[in-house]
Amino acid sequence: MAVAPVEPRVGSGQQFATARATLLIDRCMTWFITIGGLGVIIAVLGIFVFILSQILPLFQGASIRPLRTVSTGISNAKVLGVDEWTALPMLVTDDGLLSFIDLVGERGTFQVNPTFQEERTFSAYAYDQQTQRVVFATTQGEFALVDVNYEPVYDGDTRTIVAQPKAGAFLALGQPGAPITQVAYGDSGPQKLVAALQDVDGEPQVHAALLEQKQTLLGTGKTVLKATYDLTPLLLGTPQMIGVTPQTANSVVVATTAGQVFYFYFEAGEDVEKVILRQVFTPFQDLEQSGIASMEFVFGGVSLVFTNTEGENRLFSLFVPPDGNTRLFGQTKTLAPLPGAPTFYAPSIRNKAFLIGTPAWLGLRFSTTASTRVEIDLPYEASLARLSGKYDHVIALDTGGDLHVYQLSDPHPEAGGTALFGRVWYEGGQEPAFTWQSTGATDDFEPKLSMMPLMFGTLKGTFYAMIFAVPLALLAAMYTSQFLHPNLRTVVKPTMEIMASLPSVILGFLAALWLAPILETKVLSFVLVVMLVPAVAMLMGYVWSSIPGNVTSRYVKPGYEFVAVFPLLAVAAYVAWMLGPVVERLVFVVADAATGDRVADFRLWWVQTTGLSFEQRNSLVVGFIMGFAVIPIIFTIAEDALSNVPPELKAGSMALGASRWQTAIRIVLPTASAGIFSAMMIGLGRAVGETMIVLMATGNTPIVDWNIFSGMRTLSANIAVELPEAPQFGTLYRTLFLGAMLLFLMTFLINTLAELLRQHLREKYRTV
Repeated sequence: MAVAPVEPRVGSGQQFATARATLLIDRCMTWFITIGGLGVIIAVLGIFVFILSQILPLFQGASIRPLRTVSTGISNAKVLGVDEWTALPMLVTDDGLLSFIDLVGERGTFQVNPTFQEERTFSAYAYDQQTQRVVFATTQGEFALVDVNYEPVYDGDTRTIVAQPKAGAFLALGQPGAPITQVAYGDSGPQKLVAALQDVDGEPQVHAALLEQKQTLLGTGKTVLKATYDLTPLLLGTPQMIGVTPQTANSVVVATTAGQVFYFYFEAGEDVEKVILRQVFTPFQDLEQSGIASMEFVFGGVSLVFTNTEGENRLFSLFVPPDGNTRLFGQTKTLAPLPGAPTFYAPSIRNKAFLIGTPAWLGLRFSTTASTRVEIDLPYEASLARLSGKYDHVIALDTGGDLHVYQLSDPHPEAGGTALFGRVWYEGGQEPAFTWQSTGATDDFEPKLSMMPLMFGTLKGTFYAMIFAVPLALLAAMYTSQFLHPNLRTVVKPTMEIMASLPSVILGFLAALWLAPILETKVLSFVLVVMLVPAVAMLMGYVWSSIPGNVTSRYVKPGYEFVAVFPLLAVAAYVAWMLGPVVERLVFVVADAATGDRVADFRLWWVQTTGLSFEQRNSLVVGFIMGFAVIPIIFTIAEDALSNVPPELKAGSMALGASRWQTAIRIVLPTASAGIFSAMMIGLGRAVGETMIVLMATGNTPIVDWNIFSGMRTLSANIAVELPEAPQFGTLYRTLFLGAMLLFLMTFLINTLAELLRQHLREKYRTV
């Protein structure tokens, strides 16, 4: 028996109902995508917060807090010294004894006799914290060096700091029997320099002694007097204070009561150094109070800190003036005024910071950035103060004999807004500048951590890469999508996409070892190729468009026009390449500085004519190779945007009589402008973040200029170079995180602006 089919009831809607499994999967995927998106946002924010937490300490000032106060019972101390660990500070008194204060043990305050060979009456003292050496000067015109000899002694896990002072022999300086009222000391290792202000029958005189410490097979030998000098005849005025370069021991500065400073340099000769008066200057010449209240060296011996009686504070540094060839002192910084004339000064032996203060005020300043790191009002009357060797403690002695110990926290004094983004007048520089130089050969080197050369280098490399990549990529995408035969398009586009997979390290290797040496001597050939090939291409396009279509199509199939044009472009490139040396011999002929002969060399011509440098690994090489890396990305996305323009628009345009070129420029290009702009922005992001190419092909020099024949250093390359050597949580370490943050912000800002403009273009040229 036949069964009649069951007809669905009309209007029930069951035939359109979605299966429950599909709805469940859809709901799960919706939640999965939502959670995944939120997870990405949270991850990015987490990275941002982490980087920010590493950066913020760079912009924090110093802090100082009291730890303890110890009564020493010594109110007549002339020198306050401290060991590296701030465990056993030292006081020097008039009787020639060294008193030590045990801050971590139970020894209290005890005295040690350095055992001078003869008894003397002491009248002046100098202390060198780096070598832990004290100079004792006498009323008889003599001086002796005392080595404090701090040493750690370990008993299991317990460390005890001991001192074993040892005095050297007394050496005569200046007029015999005349008291020395001031003494200064500098030590460069084998050579030591002592300068003294001596009272000779009521008239101050300045004398200097050059010491030499012989080196033996068993180590350092005895320190002997090499030569003495009388600097008084070279002075004009009454000497008031003296100073010796602490780490170089080759210069003496003398300040007079009239506010003048005489700078003497000891020039090495065959037998004995000769003294040269290099400079006379007045630090406060423009002020009514031109007298000098203090004159002290900053660590390194290149900069002098001056104050006057009103508390004005200025920094003078050695540098070569633009019109000279000898390093002279010049004012480089003006620091905040002090409450009054200072009574104590103590330089750091770790960086360019220094401690300065009055009896009721103490301030910590950093000479490189001319900033005040911290300042406090003292509840007592301070007579002496000192910074610890590790730059983590401050100790101050008051007039009552109490020693006050403070905890100092200033991990990043060389950072801050001025140092990282402003022009800074560094020691040795002729003017304020943006400089990146994170490491040096000696401990007295001051880090230069300006981010401006790195940001500029990033923009410079990106600029030259985009100049090369954008025209080629967009024109290639236009030709491929609108004019090339579809059969060839299926080959060209995958080939370009494969080019995008080339490792950047390979491109950097080729740029550094293959392309850069070629372009160094073939610059003109390359420039002529860049100029002539596009010119021939445009000329051929004009000629081709002038020929009737029925003629050209008879010989060349539509979409294969490049077959006719490419040989001519190859010939044009060859001719331009060969014309390079000819043009160089005709136009770019200069005199060789070494031989005086006339030579045809574009490199010499560029340097002599423009005054700019010509480096083998330069921006031209980077622009070419990095542009080569960016082209496939821009081409692929732009070609997709151009190909996705509705064919109805192109057909309508051509039906109205427009040519293929007119249709491509006036219809296709505006419609696809949003996608093309996205392609350019993605290519820009690729260029901004490129590391290996710029690292290998630029010379990695952090300079600020637009010279196409010089290199650069980018933010990304700087991170790759410096991070492996940066101590964790150090200033350089955090500064590299700042570079990463700047790179992130640059790309974020560019992408945000690009998205806004893309949306605008999309709304303006949308066709549906």
